[in-house]
Amino acid sequence: MEHWKNITIDDPALWPTDHLIKLDSAHVDARGSIQCLVNFPVKNISLITSRKGTVRSNHYHKTDWHYMYVLSGRFDYCYRPTGSAAQPTKVTLGAGEMVFTPPMEDHATLFHEDTTLIVMSRNPRDQEAYESDVVRVQLVDPATFTVK
Repeated sequence: MEHWKNITIDDPALWPTDHLIKLDSAHVDARGSIQCLVNFPVKNISLITSRKGTVRSNHYHKTDWHYMYVLSGRFDYCYRPTGSAAQPTKVTLGAGEMVFTPPMEDHATLFHEDTTLIVMSRNPRDQEAYESDVVRVQLVDPATFTVK
């Protein structure tokens, strides 16, 4: 079963071109609704909770990409191409919004409220696979919430 981790299932030409993802309209009927998030092969789906006043990410992925869908809360998502000295772009996301992160992009998340995310990614997220693909950077100072 371990061999599935080595299968590449995507094509960069099919990745979103914008970071903020416009979701398809939900299917709504008398029973409720179904909101499609990602109609694309992924190898991992994670539920992540983050506390108000914390910073996550501050890294880039060599090959991995991920979608982050906000179930509740609010955070700033900061990003720039890896190796760039440019000021990072900052987008604020709230419940019902989703952002895409491609490989080789520095990114950090600054949580303004307790937040719950669903994250869908290209690579498996066991610790060994994750650590072999991630490179830590300091895009945001966690002590001061200052974007560098």
